[in-house]
Amino acid sequence: MREAGIGKEYILTSEVTKDKLAVTVESGELEVFATPMMIAAMEKASSLCIKEFLEASETTVGTYIEVSHTSATPLGMKIFVKAVLMSVNGREIEFEAEASDEKGIIGKAKHKRFVVNSEKFQNKTNQKLQE
Repeated sequence: MREAGIGKEYILTSEVTKDKLAVTVESGELEVFATPMMIAAMEKASSLCIKEFLEASETTVGTYIEVSHTSATPLGMKIFVKAVLMSVNGREIEFEAEASDEKGIIGKAKHKRFVVNSEKFQNKTNQKLQE
């Protein structure tokens, strides 16, 4: 991994579609933006935030997330997720993420990712099938 710039931001824009609703992903019974989908968007924004600093053989994996989801978002509304690179400690990278919809903030998170060699990580994981 090349030296990453602390404070770098990445903003992900998306729309709340049926496949992202709590009722669809079975995290609730309402037609609102699902918390697991918000978390996935926060992880994706963080992953894309650091991507330009990685070598071709590297990727990052999520290792920790502390999240609050404070406001519901309806079907069809746009969401915006901002990930900010807060620190790099060896291969561990920390982010803060904030999700908003067109009316304001809907959630916040502290998130950690770890830099790994893609092929080695996948091979080690696949070995679980052989045991």
